[in-house]
Amino acid sequence: MQLFRDIDNLPDRFRRCALSIGNFDGVHRGHAELVGRLVATAREMDTSAVAFTFDPHPAQLLRPRAAPKPLGWTGRNAELLGSLGVDAVIAFATDTALLQLEAGQFFDDIIRRRLDARALVEGRNFFFGRNRTGNIDVLREFCRETGVRLEVVEPLAIGGRRVSSSQIRSMVTSGEMRTAEELLGRPYRIRGTVVRGTGRGAKLGYPTANLERIDTLLPGEGIYAARAWPQGPAHAGSSHAAAVNIGPNPTFGEGFLKVEAFLIDFQADLYDELLELDFFNRLRDITRFDSAEELVAQMGRDVADTRRIVKRRKSQIPNHKS
Repeated sequence: MQLFRDIDNLPDRFRRCALSIGNFDGVHRGHAELVGRLVATAREMDTSAVAFTFDPHPAQLLRPRAAPKPLGWTGRNAELLGSLGVDAVIAFATDTALLQLEAGQFFDDIIRRRLDARALVEGRNFFFGRNRTGNIDVLREFCRETGVRLEVVEPLAIGGRRVSSSQIRSMVTSGEMRTAEELLGRPYRIRGTVVRGTGRGAKLGYPTANLERIDTLLPGEGIYAARAWPQGPAHAGSSHAAAVNIGPNPTFGEGFLKVEAFLIDFQADLYDELLELDFFNRLRDITRFDSAEELVAQMGRDVADTRRIVKRRKSQIPNHKS
């Protein structure tokens, strides 16, 4: 899979493609259904399967204060799309000029002139063009007039829930990580940069990696069993069970939210390096303890629970690319 940031310098082998356009936020199981149809269509037509997405999400320009926090970042979304069989991902630079294109202009300029797409594969709830005036019926008419093949994929439902980025966002916010995983098809992942904290965890016997500059949606406050993936060159590809605290530290009178990960059986300097976390289970609420000793005892139980959960899950999710 190749990732491109524009379409003007796109290699010819990715033009006249089978194309799917969308935000692909989190690349969940509904997206996987659509991409499966895209890849099958591309192979049938002996052409490339191309996913076209936007960076940043259009809502960040149109409604910056109301824009939802993303479920993934561009590189990871592209990697996941590639694992589903997509040949190329275009993460198009979203700007005001793009957002001002009417539906017909978007179809004529982007889809036909610049990409010369032979087929489109979209969900029934697909919208495009300024103010989302283009819908699947409008797209069907444009395709009919120009001879472009159109495949429409129905929404996916699992356990009575329609799979969507907004539904997953709700699950993550409420800490329902197992349900979010069911809809995603894999554990929910965040990433952040490890920064120096107060050092209190080390004094208590549980040194933590403190994460900042997290660019995706945070799970709701609580203690979680997770799997950590250090991204620095010395540890890339390794993974470790991690007990993660998201929230304040009321035992020591700290009311601000922190993200702290204790990597079990791991001792190394991770400062200024990226760390990725896969969330498996929410263990408990944030609690104020009457003493540091009570907190340490509970942390021991959290670590034991985390070790058991991650050991059981590790064989099910064996590699970093999943």
